[in-house]
Amino acid sequence: QLQASGGGLVQAGGSLRLSCTASGRTFNTYAMGWFRQPPGKEREFVATISRGGGIKNYADSVKGRFTISRDNAKNTLYLQMDNLKPEDTADYYCAAVAAGSAYLTRPQDYNYWGQGTLVTVSS
Repeated sequence: QLQASGGGLVQAGGSLRLSCTASGRTFNTYAMGWFRQPPGKEREFVATISRGGGIKNYADSVKGRFTISRDNAKNTLYLQMDNLKPEDTADYYCAAVAAGSAYLTRPQDYNYWGQGTLVTVSS
């Protein structure tokens, strides 16, 4: 099970940190990702990270502003979001795929999903 948290309302240029906590004892065997779904649009790739955390992959729209990381000892995935823009407004979802890689960027590649956490960026 995945539990996402940390969303909220922030002004443009501000920062938020999302967290996603996983239950179980095999967190480090899953590649992890963050996806988002803007209002009225389809779910899209934001960032992914390999099982050990050494490989990270970002959508062009967030590169240089967002940082994905994981703490396998705490079974937790993070997304640090800086310099937020109104177009970052969306429901953000964490996802996991067993034995996957950070190069899996399609939502359908992922087996497990957390509930969304809403990020709203005001202009």
